[in-house]
Amino acid sequence: MSMKFKRLLPIPKEIREEMPLSAERAAEKAAFDAQVSAVLTGEDDRRLLIIGPCSADREDAVLDYVTRLAALAERVREKFVVIPRVYTNKPRTKGTGYKGLLHNPDPEGPSDLLEGVKAIRRMHLRVVEETGMFTADEMLYPTNYQYLIDVLAYIAVGARSVENQEHRLVASGVPMAIGMKNPTGGSTDVMLNSIYAAQQPQTFIFRNWEVETTGNPLAHAVLRGYIGLDGINYPNYHYEYLHRLAAKYMTDDFKHPAAIIDCNHDNSGKKPLEQIRICHEVADSMRRAPVIRRLVRGFMIESYLEDGNQPLDGGVYGKSITDACLGWEKTERLVLDMAERI
Repeated sequence: MSMKFKRLLPIPKEIREEMPLSAERAAEKAAFDAQVSAVLTGEDDRRLLIIGPCSADREDAVLDYVTRLAALAERVREKFVVIPRVYTNKPRTKGTGYKGLLHNPDPEGPSDLLEGVKAIRRMHLRVVEETGMFTADEMLYPTNYQYLIDVLAYIAVGARSVENQEHRLVASGVPMAIGMKNPTGGSTDVMLNSIYAAQQPQTFIFRNWEVETTGNPLAHAVLRGYIGLDGINYPNYHYEYLHRLAAKYMTDDFKHPAAIIDCNHDNSGKKPLEQIRICHEVADSMRRAPVIRRLVRGFMIESYLEDGNQPLDGGVYGKSITDACLGWEKTERLVLDMAERI
């Protein structure tokens, strides 16, 4: 048992300087962040739509997808603020297998973290520069988010990470909206505790620095379903659950209570076509109950160019190599339908 230090990697600032965001896009970022903030605080009655592949595996297909998404976002701009998922880290329950672009810039090749750091930066930059859309990614490794700090409009803390102290503390200092998912076991209290911690000022060690944060008032809930002790998927987007969550969450303890409904994962049982039904059911709940309408500030959808998923070596352009996704034609129809209903 040992740990081998292979090579010293560039710090995030060096990577950002080597691969800079253009001045034009940097100037647009603050305005877009303000839109996201206004939706989460309820000042803007639109909803967030965080949508895209389960994992961003190749530049050409991701750029193709987001280019289509940018045109669709313009069509629904009165109802949705759209953020493309460009997820470059993949959490693995057992710690093995494909871990995303950061670890495996070539999905079928060996791990190469130096090239991976550059690959995730390059992919996010291309999306921002070529489509004008600022991106979302998962904060799987808290010390790594600074490689992308200037391009990210949204960060998610996953179900396996939300109980982790470092994730909660770093979430309190990131300069963008951050969604805290319910844990894999489904505990509402764990999720709410993580949101509360992220909203408070914190002091901790980060990348060899003693840092202080102001707290992040845009930390909020992401409901993704859970697996019960019986091994069965249980959703947490139903009308009754949202009412119970509102009673615990919409209190003076929390700034700007807000929930995003993750329509895939354990809410759908990883059946991507179920995302269509889930979106419509939540829209119905929002129409029936003002408290749910105030609480639900958006949707998260796993979508790519082709329906379903495939093995790493499947070779189908625009088809997920991780969780199954909703294909583009169904995605476009769903988003347009939801824009009429919301």
